[in-house]
Amino acid sequence: MSGRLTLSWVNKDKALVPTDDGSYQWVERDDPRVTEVRLLQQRERVGDVTDGPEDNLLIRGDSYDALHALARTPEYAARYRGKVNLVYIDPPFNTNQAFEDYEDSLEHSVWLGMMRERLLLVRDLLADGGSVWVHLDDAEVAYCRVLMDEIFGRANFIATVVWKRRNDPRNTATHISADHDFILCYAKELGSTKFQHLPRTEAMDSAYVNPDGDLRGPWRRGDLAARNFYSKGLYPVTTPSGRLIAGPPSGSYWRVSEDELKRLDADGRIYWGPDGSSRPYLKRYLSEVKGGRVPSSVWHPEEVGFVRNGKEEVRALVGDVFATPKPERLLERVIQIATRPGDVVLDCFAGSGTTGAVAQKLNRKWVLVEASSLTVEKFTKPRLEKVVCGEDKGGVTKDVSWDGGGGFRVLEIGPSLYERFGSRLLLADWAKGEEFSRAVAAQLRFAYKADGPFCGSKGRTRLAVIDGVADDVVVRSVVSHLEEEERVTIVAKGASPEAAETLAWVSKGSRLLKAPADLTRSGRVVR
Repeated sequence: MSGRLTLSWVNKDKALVPTDDGSYQWVERDDPRVTEVRLLQQRERVGDVTDGPEDNLLIRGDSYDALHALARTPEYAARYRGKVNLVYIDPPFNTNQAFEDYEDSLEHSVWLGMMRERLLLVRDLLADGGSVWVHLDDAEVAYCRVLMDEIFGRANFIATVVWKRRNDPRNTATHISADHDFILCYAKELGSTKFQHLPRTEAMDSAYVNPDGDLRGPWRRGDLAARNFYSKGLYPVTTPSGRLIAGPPSGSYWRVSEDELKRLDADGRIYWGPDGSSRPYLKRYLSEVKGGRVPSSVWHPEEVGFVRNGKEEVRALVGDVFATPKPERLLERVIQIATRPGDVVLDCFAGSGTTGAVAQKLNRKWVLVEASSLTVEKFTKPRLEKVVCGEDKGGVTKDVSWDGGGGFRVLEIGPSLYERFGSRLLLADWAKGEEFSRAVAAQLRFAYKADGPFCGSKGRTRLAVIDGVADDVVVRSVVSHLEEEERVTIVAKGASPEAAETLAWVSKGSRLLKAPADLTRSGRVVR
């Protein structure tokens, strides 16, 4: 045994697939429904877009399928795999509350399995300097902490943020009113992660004064005594008034040597009190304060919003209220700390779209995923449309001077390439023509591009998909279009007995695969 701490639960060695009734089913991890890479099919364009992977994306469908497609489809993997700077997710809290627009009641082991599969893909998508923030309450935070230690490594834990959601305790609570949420924050690689300081507040700056008219401007005094041992920190001091101070306060040491104290005093950086007789203090000038303030792990609602603010913001935009939206100032805080303008932000439990709305206003690129089509149509898409069109006047709009712009594409997770009939796995009826070729390219991780008989490439290997039977004539025809030193992977729904032998003879190193059997064997298990 390695002695490494891990979290165990029922069916941890299996994977989950969603069912038609909105629940989940345990299957083997190499099940084609798990390893299959689904297509991302475009449904709408909103605002200014380029129709490329770099556009902001709103994806309808299961979060696992969406993350899997972003990480494994070459066109999207080139943009997102190892390049996402921030992942913020607000998953179901598993609190046994049934919300109209969101499923928040999952059996415990199912919740852990669902989170494990998605966090593994999140890890693949994160940049080395990226971070993941998981918003939870008491129901699962302890288990999720251990799960994230296992996936990201305990050394990459950054902090647990505590958000105080309200100032008015609930008198209906049985024992103690739970007035806060948690946000677990982990780095992909802690050594590469650099967070941004927050803007300074007026209250912080007001602590700096200038009672002696110092030409350097406002300052605040800093203690020159400390409890840490310093070999040159014990000596007497004579104040400007002539008072002799035998040394630092009992049990402490001066922070600087006697010579350094004299230098600082000559430079006007020592404060001796209003009458020049107090022990010395170091002047710390406002003009010399670098950057902003280091983020704290406790976030108060006066700074980042109350829980009710999120509902008010959504109601003002769509005339209804989503069950558990977060206030925009909360997401502003997360995004400001973890990213810079132009960075990529991802949220695979998008809900009402707060993450995308704030990312847009802060000039970040974003990808949102929401499983519920009803939620997308009622809340997410209408809200983001108003943000893009400059019709969203609430949230952080005024604070960041947002007046609209940009755009996004609405994508949908495509149907499975496979259909089950008892123990048999067959190709779905829709698997024909170009869509079949695109799906095959995704499974085999070829970048899709129609070019004569080919529909994809990977290095010096071309992909040819035959919507029918590959025989000797078809094989020779495909190979005749290869350039020197190129090879081909031919995928067909069937093959004549001599086809594979002919291909091996006329193009050494090329291969012939049959769909669906050989495609399912090529699927990679997410680990």
